[in-house]
Amino acid sequence: MTRKTANDFPPEVLGLFDKYVHGQISRRGFLDGAAKFAIGGLTAAGLLEALSPQFAHAQQVEPTDARLKTEWIEIAAPGYGKVRAYSARPADAKGKLPVVLVVHENRGLNPHIEDITRRVALDNFIAVAPDALFPLGGYPGDEDKARELFGQLDQAKTREDFVATADYLKKLPAGNGKLGVVGFCYGGGVANFLATRVPDLNAAVPFYGSGAAIEDVPRIKSPLLIQFAEKDDRINAAWPAYEAALKSAGIKYEAHLYPGTQHGFNNDTTPRYDEAAAKLAWQRTIAFFNQQLRA
Repeated sequence: MTRKTANDFPPEVLGLFDKYVHGQISRRGFLDGAAKFAIGGLTAAGLLEALSPQFAHAQQVEPTDARLKTEWIEIAAPGYGKVRAYSARPADAKGKLPVVLVVHENRGLNPHIEDITRRVALDNFIAVAPDALFPLGGYPGDEDKARELFGQLDQAKTREDFVATADYLKKLPAGNGKLGVVGFCYGGGVANFLATRVPDLNAAVPFYGSGAAIEDVPRIKSPLLIQFAEKDDRINAAWPAYEAALKSAGIKYEAHLYPGTQHGFNNDTTPRYDEAAAKLAWQRTIAFFNQQLRA
């Protein structure tokens, strides 16, 4: 079966899906809005299913891949008391390695982000992905339930737990003392936030995430590699003010906008995935981490 892409869906349906994914409309709101675009035997529910993640289809690195050592770790943190995270590193690591903190979207640590964590590790990093939903039982195995749980988190506490996790990872015995962070959507916002709160962060790569609070931008010390989708008005609307603040504060940054792409273009579990853009963005990400974390 040919894999669907964003071009197979009306822009209005993609817009409704983005609102649904980010909690701006309910499932019923999506179905009602998409009903008028349900043609050719495809129902509104069918459109939603077609746009939803297919984790097994997109997995690139098996959880049991012999090239990696994976484990679950727990980290003491001030927000909810404890963070549970998925860790992956090369099984035959030689010497101390840079550490990359991987931050998920607004559904917690789902199989896609676990796979991303393994991909980072295969590029010779220690990769660690916390699950912000751990205080509520962890990722529930269902994206809708995960979104519902996510709305119950106290984000002030969650942010402090990410800060504590970053501090812990800077001091990992197997690490070389250098730490980078990469995050997607919600995680992109966390990456920008951590750049303002972790003075010795060495690199941050937010994918289509909310920018840091403008008043906090002067506190950023780490270089930024900022990845944007072109068709992402919700996120892109705030970029001019964020960029002006970065320039005013003299922050070192690169920003890339990928033509024709949708929010979530790096997520290869959904039709919004753009293979060419995702590959280029990922190459840039790994090259940036190699440059910033290995010197």
